[in-house]
Amino acid sequence: MDYSQFLQMPQEVGLLLVFLLVFIYDTFMPQRSQRALPVFTTVLFAIYTALCFVPCQCVNACEAGSLFGGMFEVNAATWAMKNILNVGVLLVLLQAGNWTNSDFMSVRRGEFYELLLLTLFGMFLMVSARHFLLFIIGLESASLPIAALAAFEKNRYESHEAAAKYVFTAIFSSAIFLLGVSFVYGIAGSLYFNDIASSLIGEQSALLIAAVAFVIAGVGFKLSLVPFHQWTADVYQGAPTAVTAYLSVISKGAAAFSFLVILAQVFGAAYSTVWEWMLYAVIILTITIGNLFAMRQRNLKRFLAFSSISQAGYVMLGVIAVNTLGMASMMYYILVYIFSNLAAFGVIAAIERQTGKTTTDDYNGLFKTNPWLSFTMMLAMFSLGGIPPFAGFFSKFFIFVGACHTGSVAIYVLVLIALINTIISLYYYLLVVKAMFIRQDDCVIPAIKSSCGERAGMILCALGIILIGLVSCIYVGLTEATESVSEIFALI
Repeated sequence: MDYSQFLQMPQEVGLLLVFLLVFIYDTFMPQRSQRALPVFTTVLFAIYTALCFVPCQCVNACEAGSLFGGMFEVNAATWAMKNILNVGVLLVLLQAGNWTNSDFMSVRRGEFYELLLLTLFGMFLMVSARHFLLFIIGLESASLPIAALAAFEKNRYESHEAAAKYVFTAIFSSAIFLLGVSFVYGIAGSLYFNDIASSLIGEQSALLIAAVAFVIAGVGFKLSLVPFHQWTADVYQGAPTAVTAYLSVISKGAAAFSFLVILAQVFGAAYSTVWEWMLYAVIILTITIGNLFAMRQRNLKRFLAFSSISQAGYVMLGVIAVNTLGMASMMYYILVYIFSNLAAFGVIAAIERQTGKTTTDDYNGLFKTNPWLSFTMMLAMFSLGGIPPFAGFFSKFFIFVGACHTGSVAIYVLVLIALINTIISLYYYLLVVKAMFIRQDDCVIPAIKSSCGERAGMILCALGIILIGLVSCIYVGLTEATESVSEIFALI
């Protein structure tokens, strides 16, 4: 093995270095210094994230690199996607600092950060995998530690339930996905993406249809697509809020990008005859059912769970576009969704930590006692609903444009249904705003003093919601990055 190949993986190597430094700090530092672990981890990860954005010769050399016999690929698109994931994790670390320093978390503070970084490393492998064996390793590395994170609050029954349901979901989804991969191996005799794509040209067997269906179902569980969404709300409600925030955006972003690469690069030759119509049905069901169930929720974590199901349907519009513009739009949508959703979860976490209140009725008149938290939540709801001029409007606009770029009548109908659902979603997003600003009930939530990390996280999220849609160079940069991987869509 040529170990110099590891030098072409600076993001992965840097993340492992951060993980080792956090592990050493947690293991060997004296007890009186342990409360500084959240600050140490956040600062260290912030430096690492900033360095990943710095252009350097190493990045330019990696833009079209294929490593380890073609199993791992580094290019501008994967680099950009990993940077987007890093931004989301940094925001989660900022918001989780006060929670991890609570008395209950003091004995497992280090494990939270180590498991979080380990799952991120698994997602990096998923994003760059060009071989199903490596993809499955990354998938399991990203999934199994989350079950432990969901069970962190072990004195709460809901946390146990969330962990158990997440484990069952992970087991079933992995089993279904592996069954689909075994069918693919039976047809192609290889697990390399490019080799499989070459073998499937002209293939029209029932085994291929079954293989694609199982692969879509397996990844659909990870993305909480309908009809694979049944336990999503229970997991979101029972897990600690910091873990729920991480689940809702980071894991979905990595899975969506990987899903697009697999469908386009591996099954591109079977696009129009096999999986195009499968995804049409899944997208329509996901957006519509997510919206309908979100209307009925009063618990804000369950509310955002069904909202995330609906948002996953919009992300899939970038997948169905199967072109570089669709990939760029999907990555931009994920970036905006990270800031919007984490802004909402930041407010929920700050209020839940001090008062235990998590229902929309508890937020009645919140503006009277907590105007800053109300303003941040309002920005999050406006952005998630796609109200201009906030970033969520631009992300939905670009995802619709990317989907329509193919020009088929079916795509236009699909986008029209998604647009109608966007209007419907405004109803339940504005219900939260109405509770905070319009209802005149006496507010049951007193004035809350957020920690420095929570305030910093919410400020960054608010700035992202306001500015990302107006800074055009972000979308242009993502478009240029995806143009370097146009060969993924060659078989479409």
